[in-house]
Amino acid sequence: MKKTLRLYPKVDRKFLSNMLKIAFPIMLQNLVTSSVNMADTIMVGKLGEVEIAAVGIANQYFFFFSMILTGLCGGCSVFIAQYWGKKDYTNIKRILGLGLVSVLLVSLVFMTAGFINPAKIISIFNKDYIVMDLGGKYLFIVLFSYIFTAVTFVYSYSLRSIGNTVAPLIVNIVSLICNVFFNYILIFGKLGAPALGVEGAAIATLIARVVETIILIFLVYKDKGVFAAKLTELIDLNWDFFKKSYRIIIPVLLNDVLWAAASLIYSLVYGRMGTGATAAVQICTTVNNLFMVVTFGMASASVIMIGNSIGEGKEDQTIEYAKKFLSVSVFVSVILASILALTAPFILTLFNVSETVRNSTLIMLYIISIIFIVRFLGMIIIVGILRGAGDARSSLMIEGFTMWFIGVPLIIMGAFLFKLPVHQVYGLAILEEIAKFILGLRRLKSRKWINNIT
Repeated sequence: MKKTLRLYPKVDRKFLSNMLKIAFPIMLQNLVTSSVNMADTIMVGKLGEVEIAAVGIANQYFFFFSMILTGLCGGCSVFIAQYWGKKDYTNIKRILGLGLVSVLLVSLVFMTAGFINPAKIISIFNKDYIVMDLGGKYLFIVLFSYIFTAVTFVYSYSLRSIGNTVAPLIVNIVSLICNVFFNYILIFGKLGAPALGVEGAAIATLIARVVETIILIFLVYKDKGVFAAKLTELIDLNWDFFKKSYRIIIPVLLNDVLWAAASLIYSLVYGRMGTGATAAVQICTTVNNLFMVVTFGMASASVIMIGNSIGEGKEDQTIEYAKKFLSVSVFVSVILASILALTAPFILTLFNVSETVRNSTLIMLYIISIIFIVRFLGMIIIVGILRGAGDARSSLMIEGFTMWFIGVPLIIMGAFLFKLPVHQVYGLAILEEIAKFILGLRRLKSRKWINNIT
C-alpha cells in the first residue's frame, strides 16, 4: 500500500533517543566549529570593519574549498551509512581510502592556486586595496592548513556515518580552545607575543587545525575500529568500485559545488556593494551559521538513520523516519527562529561597526528569523533525508535550480539593476529557500527517493 508523508506523525521516544544520540554531539561539534568562526569574527571585529571584510572574504575561498570537501565526504558517507547497515566493513575501508585520495588531491589544487597570488583572489570580491592586502596575508597563512582540514573532514564524516559522533566532537572542542587561545595572544599581542592582527588570526587557525587532525587520527587508531585501516585496505580500489562510488558522489559533489559557487556569487555581489555591505553580510552569515548548528546536526542524523535503515532493507521504517524528522524539525525551527529574533539587537553589541552597518545587519537578522523555519525544513529534506536515501540526483536538481535560476538572478538584479540597499538584496536572495522547500517536499511525498546503492 502506498505510503504518504504526513507532516505531524507521532514521534516515539525510541526515535527521539536514537536521533539525539547522533544529532546532539554533531550539534555540539557544529556549535564548536561555528564558535571558532564567531571567535575569529568577534576578535578580528575589534580591529575594525576593514579587518572583518578582509578575513570574511579570505574565508570565502576556504568556504568554496570546504564545500568541495563536504560534497566528496558527504557522498562517501552515504555509502558508509548503508554499508554499515549491511555490516560490509571491507567496502567501508575502501570508501574511506577513496575519500582520502580525493580530498588530498583537491587540497593540493586549492593550495597551489592560492599560493600563486592570494591578493588576486581577494580582489575578485573586493577592490579595496587595504582589504586586498590584509585578506591576501591572511589567506597565504591559512592555506597551509588546507591539507589538514581535508584529512579531518574525511575521518569526521566517516565516524559520523556509523554513529560515532564523540571523537569528532572532542577534537573540535580542542580546536576551539586552541583557536581562541592563540587568537587572543597573536591578534592583540598578549603574553609577550607581537600584535599581528589578521595575520595572528590566520596563524591561530593553522595551529588549531593541525592539532585537530593529529588528535583525530590518534583517536581513530587508538580505538582500533573499522576506520583504523591498513594502507593496503585503503588503496584496494579498482575501476568498477570507482565508477560505482562516483555515480553517487558526483551528484552530491556537484550539489555542494553549485551551492558554493552560487554563494560565492552572492559574496561577490555584496563585496561590490562596498565594505560596509560586506561587513554586514559577514556578521549575518556568522550568526546564521551559529543558529543553523541544530539543522546540520539533525540533517546529519537523518543521513545516518535513513542510510542505515535502507542498508538494513527496512523501507517502511525509512518512510516513517522521514515523517518524524519533518515533525521534529517544525517544532525546533519555530523555537530557534524566535530566539534569533529576540536576541538580534543584543548580538550586534558584540561588533564594532558603524550605525549604518548596524541597522542593515539588524534588518537582515530579522529576515533570517522570518525565513528560518522554511530554511530548516529545506535543509533536512535536501541535505538529510534525500541524500541519506541515495537520491542525490534529485537533491542536485532541486538545489541547483533554486539557487541558479531564482537566487542568483534576484541578487544580481537587486544589487546592480535596481540598486537596492544590502538588506533588501539579502531579502530577495533568500526567496530561493521557499522554492527549495516546496520542491523538496513534493519529491518527498513519493517513494521514488528511496535508493539502495550498496
